[in-house]
Amino acid sequence: MYLCYFYFESKATCMIDEQDRTILARLTEDARVSWAELAQELGLSAPAVAERVKRLKQRGVIRGFHAVLDPPSLGLGLTAFISVTLAHPRDRAEFLKTVRKRGEVKEAHHLAGEDDYLLKVHCRDTAHLEHFLTLVLKSVKGVQRTRTSIVLGTAKELPTVTPGAVY
Repeated sequence: MYLCYFYFESKATCMIDEQDRTILARLTEDARVSWAELAQELGLSAPAVAERVKRLKQRGVIRGFHAVLDPPSLGLGLTAFISVTLAHPRDRAEFLKTVRKRGEVKEAHHLAGEDDYLLKVHCRDTAHLEHFLTLVLKSVKGVQRTRTSIVLGTAKELPTVTPGAVY
């Protein structure tokens, strides 16, 4: 059973059934699980599971299947969060163009509140972070202020949304 609510510009939020929740939970644990294995767990046929996954993809619930890489294993041992304040909204386009093309930037969130954006970045070390801040980020027209917090340790980090959080 699918029940969708539409908001803003035709974006939908959909309620999903228990079988879809189980599929999503298993795929977030192991995206390479076979349709046959999922089918056995759900008491469905493999084609029925494949069809459910296809519908979840079409509805945008599943956006893709990706390898989850470990930044420290790739030499990116420093994670930082950078709050950015822009001087004026007209500076947004150039700022976002820079952020989108930089490999250091893992996430970029537009905020309500004191700052305009919150970036999550992965760097090799403090020298790499300093280079990114001073020669890249602060050189973008309109970047008025940055505040950086370096991550000392991570208590929880999920590569995706937890299906159990879906009501």
